[in-house]
Amino acid sequence: MWGKGRNALFAGLIGCVNLSLFASFAFAQSYPVKPVHVLVGFTPGGLADVTVRILAPQLSETLGQSIIIENRAGASGAIATARVATSPADGYTLLLTTSIDVTLPALRKLPYDLERDLASVSLLGIMPYVLVVPASSPAHNVKELIELARPGKLSFGSVGIGSQAHLSSELFSLMTKVNMTHVPYKGGGELAVATATGQIDMSFGTIPTVLPLLGAGRLRPIAVSVAQRTSLLPSIPTLDESGLPGFDGSAWVGVLAPAGVPKEIIAQLNAAIGKVVNTPKMKESLGKQGLEPRTDTPEEFAAFIHSELDKYARLCKSIGLKVE
Repeated sequence: MWGKGRNALFAGLIGCVNLSLFASFAFAQSYPVKPVHVLVGFTPGGLADVTVRILAPQLSETLGQSIIIENRAGASGAIATARVATSPADGYTLLLTTSIDVTLPALRKLPYDLERDLASVSLLGIMPYVLVVPASSPAHNVKELIELARPGKLSFGSVGIGSQAHLSSELFSLMTKVNMTHVPYKGGGELAVATATGQIDMSFGTIPTVLPLLGAGRLRPIAVSVAQRTSLLPSIPTLDESGLPGFDGSAWVGVLAPAGVPKEIIAQLNAAIGKVVNTPKMKESLGKQGLEPRTDTPEEFAAFIHSELDKYARLCKSIGLKVE
């Protein structure tokens, strides 16, 4: 009797599992059947917002549904991230994530865990920073810039404490063992002008903000912050090439979903993003924003996020940086 009952129980459990798998597969097969919402944690006009608005029409066409963009600015993007982290795991609420999401956990307490509560979909692109100095500076490369700092302090600017430009500069200071003074500015344009006029010795700027001043001969590029040379400025060496092995302090954008979204839906979204981002027209459009298009698999993006979280946790701890 027990043998028959046990077999029946096992058969019932297997049936339930199969039914659950079938339901998940059927749900994924019909996805999407309604508009997909993409939350952006910043006000309209910034890199994250512009990026998703460039992608949205083609992504909508590929998925066969409308893409609704919602700007939920505040707390350096944490409000939007928290909202997506607690959204239904059905693939209809996504987050346009940025590199700020991996620095925030090192700076303050958050109501979510980026790796536990969110699922990686795809990287969209990397934004290289350009290390620039005033055109009047005697430094023409990293070695000369370091030597310039030896007699005293080197001043650098950023767009605020905890910003990518700030952390890239702190990483530079840590790796070169150069004592540097931080001067925060309100925006990238103001930062670029302050560097060009010699108010500060150096800064890490985005390509769109520094390019006009580079073209006018008011700024001199020293190196780019990416691990490999960027196609956007192929003649400028990386910091890795310039004597700082392993230096990578770039900004980036990608897509996350709530944890628990079926893998079939994640894979469908990943394929759609890859199809849209890697077209020549889209690469050109994103390049104008200073973004080098780059997609990957969900697993690769998850590993990338893990390494970025670890990198900035160690950096912020080493310099004693905490923002509450």
